[in-house]
Amino acid sequence: MLRDKFGYRKYLTPAERSRFLAAAERRGGDVGAFCALLGYTGCRISEALELTGAQIDWADQAIVFRSLKKRREDHYRGVPVPEGFLARLASLDCAASARLHRRLWPWSRTTAWTRIKETMVEAEIVGRHASPKGLRHGFGVAATQRGVPLNIVQRWLGHANIEMTAIYADAIGEEERALAARLWERDAA
Repeated sequence: MLRDKFGYRKYLTPAERSRFLAAAERRGGDVGAFCALLGYTGCRISEALELTGAQIDWADQAIVFRSLKKRREDHYRGVPVPEGFLARLASLDCAASARLHRRLWPWSRTTAWTRIKETMVEAEIVGRHASPKGLRHGFGVAATQRGVPLNIVQRWLGHANIEMTAIYADAIGEEERALAARLWERDAA
């Protein structure tokens, strides 16, 4: 369900996601990198908070998360990230031996949530969707709207079953609006 019981959207649109990433870039430092991590990967806030330097796969240009929803056993998933984001992490010394096995962001969930909300405000994003969960949903929506196969989105988000991932295909995107525009053109003729 990508809308709440009142019909409000739970996800960031691609334009809002771009504004959030731009605001994260402006913030810089650890806060900006943390916010960008959520925007680029769709990870859960708790998955980001437990990330160490050793979980950055520099060769494959990916971040390796321990999927926290899979309680029975440790399950890891790699999510590709832009080269520029890896350069940003490198500038923060995330590959330094001192940070390899220590959390990159030793904050509480509350502090992390506050940093994300501050960045949402800077990006002028307000509403229920202006949250870590809204970023996660926005990542899923953007990936499906850009043609990433659902099984890949499922793996990147760490979903146990494809039904959880399939909700992102229901978001109204550019293709659906283009189809509706064709209908309206014919109605106007």
